[in-house]
This record gives sequence, C-alpha cells and structure tokens, in this order.
Amino acid sequence: MRTFLLYTFLFAFSLSAAAQSNREGLKIYISADMEGLTGAVTGEQLGPTGFEYARFRQIMTDEVNAVISAAREEGATEFLVSDSHGNGQNLLIEQLPDDVQIVRSWPRALGMMHGIDETFDGVIFVGYHSSTSNSEGVRAHTKSSANLTDLQLNGEHVSEGSWNAAIAGHFNVPVILVTGDDAAVAEVSAALGPIEGAVVKMNHGFHSATTMTPAAGQKLIREKTRAAIRRISEFKPFKLYGPPVVQFSLKHYQPAELLAYLKFVRRVDSHTIEYLADDMIDASKFMQFVLDYSVTINP
Repeated sequence: MRTFLLYTFLFAFSLSAAAQSNREGLKIYISADMEGLTGAVTGEQLGPTGFEYARFRQIMTDEVNAVISAAREEGATEFLVSDSHGNGQNLLIEQLPDDVQIVRSWPRALGMMHGIDETFDGVIFVGYHSSTSNSEGVRAHTKSSANLTDLQLNGEHVSEGSWNAAIAGHFNVPVILVTGDDAAVAEVSAALGPIEGAVVKMNHGFHSATTMTPAAGQKLIREKTRAAIRRISEFKPFKLYGPPVVQFSLKHYQPAELLAYLKFVRRVDSHTIEYLADDMIDASKFMQFVLDYSVTINP
C-alpha cells in the first residue's frame, strides 16, 4: 500500500512538474481599461479632471501588476501592456517591472490590442466594461460613449472585449481572463466561452456598484490569473467565420451622411454604416479612422 501511494505521489508530482515546465516562457498580452477597475463608478475616477483620477491611476497600475506577478509565478516571462483607456496615458509606468513594455497614447492601428501578434500565448483584459447594447454595467459603452450606440460583427452585437478577442483570434491567440464588473465578465464570457473571470464589483446601473476594496480586488485578480495560466492550454482563440462585416450606429446624423460618400461603405439607415472588411486588422484600422479622424488634426 505504501509503495502504491508513493508511486501515485511521484506520478502526480511528475505531471505537475511537466505542466509547469510547459508553461515556462509564456508571453502574455495585457489590455488595461479603467471603467472595470475595482471601485470605479463615475467619471470622477476616469479622467484627468476627476477628483479621484490620480488614485485610480494607482489602482489601475496595481491591478496590472497583480496580473504580472501572478502570471510570473506560473511561468510567464514576457509581457506587453496596452494602456487602453481615455488618452492612453493612465498607467504609472515607473511602477511596472523593468522588463515590461507598454503601448501608450493614440492613434494605433489595432487600438486596445496594438502590438498583439502570433508570438503571444494568451491575452488578459483588465478593468473591462460591458457594451453599449447591454442594459447593465458600470459605464457601459463600446469604443466611444460619445459617438457610438451600437457595434456589430457579422450581425452580432459586440463589446470591446469580444471585438478585441477577435483581433487576438486573427493571430490565433486566446483570451484567458477578463476582470471587471459582473455584467462585463458575463458578457465577455458568453461570447468567448468558459474563460476565467474576476468580478471585482456588482453593478447597480451606469454609475453605481457594490465593490470590493482595492486590496481584495487585487487578491482576486491574482488568484484568477494563476488559474488562467494553469489552464492556458484549454483556451481557444475567438475566430470569425468569413470576412468581418462591421456595422455601427452613430449618435448623430451627419457623420453617417459623410461616411456614405465613401463608395466602399453602405449606409443602412440614417445613423448606421456597414463595412465589409478583409480581416480584423482591416476592420480595426477602419474603426480607428472613423472614430479618430478629423481634418483639424494637428500636427
């Protein structure tokens, strides 16, 4: 009996060691937003004019660092972090580890996923929120709360999470974890399948939630990151079938009217534009142009 138990222990230990060995050297892409951070509920936490913005830049940085430290414990060695909120200059970059690289500011052809390629093993979304088509969620919107009322891919409403997952899927890289409020985590998980999710607050509406403390949120994020890295071989890339059909609705009439001057787009109705993209790279570039271009850009 003792011999059997010894062999069982050694076999289990060897499997664990093999699994850890297979995870050594993982390369992880982190896309970090702010609306889904622990404690964030209004614009007071989310932009330079908000009285709590400086504090939440720290919380954002702490949550990203929680992901990095936990992923390292499970064998990840390389990280690219995309500062993906607002002006793209939110993370306190001097507090990130010296070997981490950061994508900052705009414009970027791949938006919140700029720098992703086929060399990455997994993607983690930090501080994500639900979509503009979702009736629940703190600060729910998709890409632009000021300009868009809907965004669809191949006839399906998408959040920033599923849109960004499709960009990662173009490079055959899976999303393995999303952090945010309950509505955001549920929405991304419904689109992508059983990925890991860290729910750091329960939404009560657009500007209210019951939230964990930052320390508790970071502890949960570390736990879920470790679980995601351990399961990384189970996750599949989120891939579209066929060329992406991008459809979006604008709040205002005139931008749709002007976009309809372009022969490669179709005006579906007074506020809605449709574009047949070559792939998700083309789709991303088109949407970045739509939302960021102005003839008054200087320099």
